[in-house]
Amino acid sequence: MESDRGGRRLSTAEAAARLGVKPATLYAYVSRGLLGRERSAHGRTSTFDPDEVDRLARPGRARRGRRPSAELVVPSALTAIDHGLPWYRGLAVPELARTRGFEEVAEWLWTGRFPDPAPTWQASQPALDAGRRAQAALPPAALPLERIQVIAAALAAGDELRLELHPAAVTAAGRSLIAGLVDCLPRLAPRSPGPGQGRRGRRASGPALDPIAVRLWGGLSPLEPEAGLVGAVDAALVLLADHELAASTVAARVAASVRADPYAVASAGLAVVSGTLHGGASLGIEDLLDEIDRADQAATVVGTRLRRGERLRGFGHRLYPDGDPRAAALLARLRASAGGSPRMQVVESLLDAAARRGLPDPNVDLALAALAHVAGMTRGAAEAIFATARTAGWIAHALEEYERNTPIRPRALYTGPTPGS
Repeated sequence: MESDRGGRRLSTAEAAARLGVKPATLYAYVSRGLLGRERSAHGRTSTFDPDEVDRLARPGRARRGRRPSAELVVPSALTAIDHGLPWYRGLAVPELARTRGFEEVAEWLWTGRFPDPAPTWQASQPALDAGRRAQAALPPAALPLERIQVIAAALAAGDELRLELHPAAVTAAGRSLIAGLVDCLPRLAPRSPGPGQGRRGRRASGPALDPIAVRLWGGLSPLEPEAGLVGAVDAALVLLADHELAASTVAARVAASVRADPYAVASAGLAVVSGTLHGGASLGIEDLLDEIDRADQAATVVGTRLRRGERLRGFGHRLYPDGDPRAAALLARLRASAGGSPRMQVVESLLDAAARRGLPDPNVDLALAALAHVAGMTRGAAEAIFATARTAGWIAHALEEYERNTPIRPRALYTGPTPGS
């Protein structure tokens, strides 16, 4: 256990003690790029450079250019970002997206178990009626995410037991909430039983028993559901269900930490996820793809935008310097189900144009926009998929906060006039 300078490296316990934090917080520093580590030969333990730990422990330290006042570290057993991959409770997320459905993965995040048999995900009829009436009052041009935000509030008003925060009650609320968000969207596509075939070969017997991905498709695309693309929607929901302490998840955890009910937790997350630096980033990429009529126009459209000084979103991710594995997994699903189609050719031409200009690899925002484009979905569909998926993660984080039962109360670094002067 030698350091780069020939000295002894620190164990996890020693590094945590030197920093005065718990091991979980130490690994949060690792996942956020604040501290490096090396794995032992057998891979079961980690070691840390004592000089790097000392720099991190130093008062007034500059953590890779970030201001300490902007950091919030919360212990969590849900998601790790390690070895270039996101992991849900120790399982690699791209593999989960390949082998498990969204509902199964949500239950895994909530309980640490894959349910057998699977519970029914269905909102009550009065809740559905309220949600549908509420979103129907919006202007026709309202984006799907704007409808989802309104639906969430309507669903909350109809659940008189929403303040019961026992874990079983919270997971039940999570199922009905996500089902309600999806089922209250106006239907754009006729229901087809084909994609209702479950990943394990079980066919749903009615709309309310179809997988969430099938039901969400009907609210986002006017096209007939196609099994391969519906499978890509399901994979996207898995890939995006959680991502450690993203901005919307911080908002959701803060709400849960003061005992806000699961619907309020989701509403807090939905308010933040629409930001253009978060889940809303895909909206501009959708518009870019729609601007490219033919594959041979991609370079011209990209060049025009760059000449106007616009930033080309959808490329690079600071947590994945070697490429966003969520984007790679989702784009692979699209190529398998729609490779060679005119819309997929437009996506490939955009990726090629960006690569020739030396841009980083695509991130999941671009892959989501590509899914919406290839599936002929309505404008804003990508951020709606993002928000639906992440609602499962917010419920998981709420469960942790309800158990922790300690309000999150960050402190401000005051920079105003001296009090009393």
